[in-house]
Amino acid sequence: MIRDFNETTLDEVSSGAHEERMSVAGAGMRIEKLQKVLDEASEQTGKTLEETQAVNSINAEGRRFDLVVFGATGFTGQYTVDEVSRVAEEERLSWAVAGRSMEKLQKVLSEASERTGKTLEEIPVIIADVSSPQSLAEMAKQTKVVLNCVGPYRFYGEPVVQACIENGTHHLDISGEPQFLEKMQLLYNKKAAENNVFVIGSVGFDSIPAEIGLEYTRQQFKEGELSNVESFIETKVGPEGAVINTGTFESAVYGVAYRNELGSLRKALYPDPMPKLDYRLPKRSFLFFNDDLKKWCLPFLGSDKSVVYRTIRDGLNSQRLKKPIEFIPYTCCSSLFSAMRIILFGLVFFFLSSFSWGRSFLLKYPHIVSLGFFKKGGPTRKQIESTSFSMTFFGYGYTKDVTDRTGQKPNKKIVTKLMGPEPGYVTTAICMVQSAVSLLKEKSNIFHKGGVLTPGAAFSGTNLMERLQKHNITLMTISPNNSRDKKAD
Repeated sequence: MIRDFNETTLDEVSSGAHEERMSVAGAGMRIEKLQKVLDEASEQTGKTLEETQAVNSINAEGRRFDLVVFGATGFTGQYTVDEVSRVAEEERLSWAVAGRSMEKLQKVLSEASERTGKTLEEIPVIIADVSSPQSLAEMAKQTKVVLNCVGPYRFYGEPVVQACIENGTHHLDISGEPQFLEKMQLLYNKKAAENNVFVIGSVGFDSIPAEIGLEYTRQQFKEGELSNVESFIETKVGPEGAVINTGTFESAVYGVAYRNELGSLRKALYPDPMPKLDYRLPKRSFLFFNDDLKKWCLPFLGSDKSVVYRTIRDGLNSQRLKKPIEFIPYTCCSSLFSAMRIILFGLVFFFLSSFSWGRSFLLKYPHIVSLGFFKKGGPTRKQIESTSFSMTFFGYGYTKDVTDRTGQKPNKKIVTKLMGPEPGYVTTAICMVQSAVSLLKEKSNIFHKGGVLTPGAAFSGTNLMERLQKHNITLMTISPNNSRDKKAD
């Protein structure tokens, strides 16, 4: 179901010429007769075929829209709508919003209009629901790319992926759920590739910054080869503090609950082991102090590590990478007290997530269990505006003169940094929309012709990095190409 456009569609213009097309089919559908049919259709409307196509916003693939934001009424979806409204104008993209409620979708557009200063009330609205395969198919048929903001993806993602693949529509999501991401690759990679469809997961804060930061570090590692990388996420909040919407919390609850699925899933996805690393970085303690950053640090438990691993596997399989790269992500804490608080929450969270009654308790009282870190309704606009993040990458590798690397410590080090606005919603929206633009504008530069891919595997040959830098994401080299004078600890 879609809102009335008050316009004549190309199908309606062409329908009167259908019989004429059929009559010349037996004669080989000669070009001159087909052109005559099109000319007659043009005379009926007073427009050339090109003008008719422009009026109807139908692109070369017969799709009305370049983008559809599915789940536009959700917390992250609303930020995505804001970002699309800004980018669509500069990139000349046609777009629509989709979801279950016409009234709520129209309200989202009205509120986005007030925030952005754009006239959005006439942006088309599509009614689609994950419980209705037909509505998902109708949505997919009308657009080149679906920006899927409906989570948790464990429960709601697969029907959208299926609809997109079956209807030749590219699919982008912002999932940070390794089980979902890897399951989609296992089940649908072959079919997506056969249909020349790109299904690209985790194109938000999970895990574009990690992928782009790693690629930038590799590019900046001059006169040598990168072999090991550690990343450290730091979040800076304003006086209002920071909270995360409970949608992320819900995804985490079920991710931990069914974490045992990953072992068998990964064995099926990658039956052969990863080629052996020349050198592994020394294992750090669970909680440690980083002398360079002057921060207490913990392992980052998001999807970055698993996503980057899949990117590395893809690079090796396609021979775009000669050797594997070790990637280990961490998160920085503002103080030792903050680190201990996170550890305490993590222990309670992991324990309760292991039982059905515990999951019910977590989902009913997220604000209490998380000590105020997760909240229904998410952060305020003021909280989001005063929040930013950075990721520091410590890269280690070898100069070209090192020929035998097996077991040898890297002799070269580089430090790079990626910075951006509030990560969970603002940066996520920027990354998702620019990923869509890269897919639309640079599909011919993508190594693969389709498939279920990571951002790194999909966008390594595109200008996504440059696009992000034009949209409030900063990349810089802090310490370039230094020979190491101390071990990677």
